[in-house]
Amino acid sequence: QVLLVESGGGLVQAGGSLRLSCAASGGTFSRAAMGWFRQAPGKEREFVAAITWAPSAWGSLGTRYADSVKGRCTISRDNAKNTVSLEMNALKPEDTAVYYCAARLPSTSGMLYLRTNEYGFWGQGAQVTVSS
Repeated sequence: QVLLVESGGGLVQAGGSLRLSCAASGGTFSRAAMGWFRQAPGKEREFVAAITWAPSAWGSLGTRYADSVKGRCTISRDNAKNTVSLEMNALKPEDTAVYYCAARLPSTSGMLYLRTNEYGFWGQGAQVTVSS
């Protein structure tokens, strides 16, 4: 099993920034494709960002962002620390949601996964609230 724990959520004013972190334990994190999803009240869980297990080898192809956050978010990982992060800037009220960290293990080198059913492990979620 892979256990994922998100942290860094909270309340932020519109235009502000927030950094979410996800700590992983178990499994082989360095070979896991990772993703961030979010779910707002009354809405389905939606894709936010994804990263391969070897992003440095793929350049810009190693990450993918939803159109709604592209240019405002950066996903990164530290395989030595078994963590993945999502830095969000210029936050908008519509970014308010519970953010989930997800892992797919095993994964294929260079592959990005954008659908919820492509991930087998999920964190408990972190609430992000953006006030206007």
